[in-house]
Amino acid sequence: MATLPSSRFALMIFARISGVIVAGLVLTWAVVFKSSFLPRSSSHEDFLYSVLHPLLMVIGFILISGEAILVHWWLPGSRNLKESVHLSMQGVALASGLFGIWTKFHSRKGVVSNFYSLHSWMGLFTIFLFGAQWLMGLLSFWDRGGVVRTKRLKRVLPWHHLFLGLYTYVLAVATAETGLLEKLTFLQTKTNALKRSAESMVVNSLGLGLALLSGIVIFTALSARHQTLPTKLMMY
Repeated sequence: MATLPSSRFALMIFARISGVIVAGLVLTWAVVFKSSFLPRSSSHEDFLYSVLHPLLMVIGFILISGEAILVHWWLPGSRNLKESVHLSMQGVALASGLFGIWTKFHSRKGVVSNFYSLHSWMGLFTIFLFGAQWLMGLLSFWDRGGVVRTKRLKRVLPWHHLFLGLYTYVLAVATAETGLLEKLTFLQTKTNALKRSAESMVVNSLGLGLALLSGIVIFTALSARHQTLPTKLMMY
């Protein structure tokens, strides 16, 4: 089994530590500060969906999709194995993202009431791009002699794998950051939460942790310039 260079191994460790911290912070926010997720109605179901949204979008969507980007550097085995694990993890992330968005559709006020902000618009755009990217990757993985061998698609694949994957990941993190800002602003203006309260510290730390994690993931992915082009084409 091939070993990772020490510098990239250190980056992988930092990425994992950052991921654990981010997961711990979002779980702490959802479990400890339950009152912030209480809907105006007394429905336990509405409360559950309110809590599930940040958990699914941060842990299920961002953390798993980031791990899928890095799978080519930590998973031993053949290229086909790595590609299949990569696509499977992205499929889990996509399912989490879709369900996370569905929790916002599940509202007594209707669909439109939850899609008025920049955060909600960016979320829909990100999920659409991620789904299109995943479908394109799935087609290129399973089709070994047909569509993917056409000249036009061969020109598109490098942009799909090298640009769209990281762009969508950055969009997902940026969308989460706008969601955190939107939620924190609401808490401070509508519920008179203190700007230096424990919850504000947790939410701000979560936003900083996401920024740190995304930087490590992107830097690790782009640092593998010594790999051959055919390997790079299936990274994302």
